[in-house]
Amino acid sequence: MADESGSREALLANRRKNMFQRCVSHAHDELKSFRSYLRWMCVDQSNVWRLCLSWSVFVVFTIVVPAVSHFLFACSTCDGKHKRPYDSVVQLSLSGVATLSFVCLSSFVRKYGLKRFLFFDKLYDESETVRRGYTAQLNRSLKLLSCFVIPCFVAESVYKIWWYSSEASQIPYVGNIYASAAMACIMELFSWLYRTTVIFLVCVLFRLICYLQILRLQDFATMFEVDSDVGSVLSEHLRIRRHLRIISHRCRDFVLWKLILVTGSQFALLLITTSSSAIANLDICTAGELLFCSITLVTGLLIVLRSATKITHKAQAVTCLAAKWHVCATLDSFDATTAQIASNGRVFLAESDNDETEDEAEDEEDELDNSKLIPSYAYSTISYQKRQALVTYFENNRAGITVYGFTLDRTTLHMLFMIEFSLILWLLGKTINGIS
Repeated sequence: MADESGSREALLANRRKNMFQRCVSHAHDELKSFRSYLRWMCVDQSNVWRLCLSWSVFVVFTIVVPAVSHFLFACSTCDGKHKRPYDSVVQLSLSGVATLSFVCLSSFVRKYGLKRFLFFDKLYDESETVRRGYTAQLNRSLKLLSCFVIPCFVAESVYKIWWYSSEASQIPYVGNIYASAAMACIMELFSWLYRTTVIFLVCVLFRLICYLQILRLQDFATMFEVDSDVGSVLSEHLRIRRHLRIISHRCRDFVLWKLILVTGSQFALLLITTSSSAIANLDICTAGELLFCSITLVTGLLIVLRSATKITHKAQAVTCLAAKWHVCATLDSFDATTAQIASNGRVFLAESDNDETEDEAEDEEDELDNSKLIPSYAYSTISYQKRQALVTYFENNRAGITVYGFTLDRTTLHMLFMIEFSLILWLLGKTINGIS
């Protein structure tokens, strides 16, 4: 018995160890193209060599190149159009958010592995609809990343090429003046591309994880349209809530610090650009890079907040769906004269004829929170007390993405917007009074 117990414990320990082991890409691996992209981006840290390369590239393009560019190419003798008065804030803002994104991504991949972090190890429990939808969204994520990065990079390239080509003779150079300027321009562009790609990469990965939970919630909603028992509905909802808690716990530091850094950088940019000396010299030549930086940071933050808010809205809409299911089942069981029993066992409440207005309303409604009546099977198999207990559970256990206990829903976003808008108005008031 002792030998059998010892071998069983050894087998369980070995199984647990293999469960969390890194997976190597193979021909049918869904993440094969994604792993290749991470290697080309030099953010793959699957072994010691790639770890050293990843951190070396990060230090060079996030810290060294921006610092050298700022201190060496300040160009204080240049004319007004070629000075860079906002370069320090731009470089600090981009490098700060890029550092946060890179450290968080490295921590996620090192601690959980890419497959576990993206919940691909849990897909075998999901329906075919969820698996196909999530795989399609993964393949779309790289295209979405390109849509965000390429326009910003093209605009920054035009600005840098114009700046270096028109001011090559006024900046420090080594050897040939044009070769030196071209090399400096290329290094700055690579630095900008690397930092913006890392920033958007983590945002897109967070959006991808949230999209999986949205697919699962949409699949979960179909349980109210078939003959499901309360136990299976409750078990599935508990599993979804557990995954939402895991996402919230893993990403809460990233979401919080990204909000703080982006908000702080925008206030710093606003404070600098609204000063009395800056307003007179503010134009597209001096503030063009400032505009690209703001668009990049704010867009990344909006991707994160919109993804978290959308999944929270979907999760909370389940409460409305369960209450509607309970009402339809109760009406079907106690007021059968207003219903017509179909041959397949469904009960449909009497509805008015569809008109043009109703068709337009259906297009604007949410998949879960809508005004459509639910064909109910529940009155014949589930008691009123069980349905009421399930609805009470949903009302008191609202799921969603949280950051240290604060739910990221529309109410929270409205509160953040009002706070930041009030601070902006206060700052503008101080600035205008100082100018006058």
